[in-house]
Amino acid sequence: MNRRKFIQNTALTGAGIATGVSAISCKEANTTSTKASNTATTLSKPNYISISTWDTESANTASGELLAKGKPALDAIIDGVAVEEANEENTTVGIGATPDREGNVTLDACVMSPDGDYGAVVAVENIVHVAALARKVMEDTPHVIMASKGAEEFAYTQGFKKQKLLTPASEKAWKEWLKTSNYQPAINVENHDTIGMLAMDTSGEIAGVCTTSGLGYKMKGRVGDSPIIGSGLFVDNEVGAAVATGMGEEVLKTVGSFLVVELMRNGMSPQKACEEAIHRIVKKGDRYKDFQVAYIAMNKNGETGSYAIHDGFTMMKYQDGKSENIKSDYFNKS
Repeated sequence: MNRRKFIQNTALTGAGIATGVSAISCKEANTTSTKASNTATTLSKPNYISISTWDTESANTASGELLAKGKPALDAIIDGVAVEEANEENTTVGIGATPDREGNVTLDACVMSPDGDYGAVVAVENIVHVAALARKVMEDTPHVIMASKGAEEFAYTQGFKKQKLLTPASEKAWKEWLKTSNYQPAINVENHDTIGMLAMDTSGEIAGVCTTSGLGYKMKGRVGDSPIIGSGLFVDNEVGAAVATGMGEEVLKTVGSFLVVELMRNGMSPQKACEEAIHRIVKKGDRYKDFQVAYIAMNKNGETGSYAIHDGFTMMKYQDGKSENIKSDYFNKS
């Protein structure tokens, strides 16, 4: 079966972005060594590491412990995010997630492997572990994205079990919401809609995954950035990886995760690259005051970074048997 090599396919696009950021990159090269950030970590040499969005300690620790045992990065992150997908108390991922306006829970996910392959599923019902399903799309089909009923039917052929995603608690909350039907996503609440995870294994290979139920009480059929390559997630094993969380519509407009990786390719640290990606969003006007977007990133040298529009975002990091929740720096300090 032919495998998709997206790194090659995006080479021309990368060249275009490289031209636009060359001046920034030169400045970054001259200043990075003299600046430190509380959200960036530099390792003396590459080593296994797992990072994830938000305070997802159980999931990230599960990934990190598998990496410590020598498991490949792709295996570790799929098993890691599965912890949150199965957590009914997490209302933004997997079972128990907040439904759309009509009471349907639909899930999106994507995965990228160290060799640049990509798989995604969108608007899937009745399947809990959609990150694992996205991997199946990547490895066992000639396609890269499958949607809705087609993706669900494919899941059953691969041994996935049908399971109702709307729990009594999420159904009760939805019925309460129907009384007003007020759709105003709250920063760090309804925008807290994703678990994205990046990992480097003991062989220095990098992989990434993103899984979500999307914005709570979204319109039926809405798909955000999370399953879209280059927006919610991008991995280039020669450079690094990035993943986004927050208001997906805004991430899509700037192809944010791809931008972060390309900035790192041109010399920026993960921290500075995340900051620049956020600046691309906020400079378009003051609408950013009403939504959250955040990025996390790592490069091939084992450096990590994170940055958000607003206060409240954190990044999990697991390394050398230690789990740490790192508070992210942010743009809007007014």
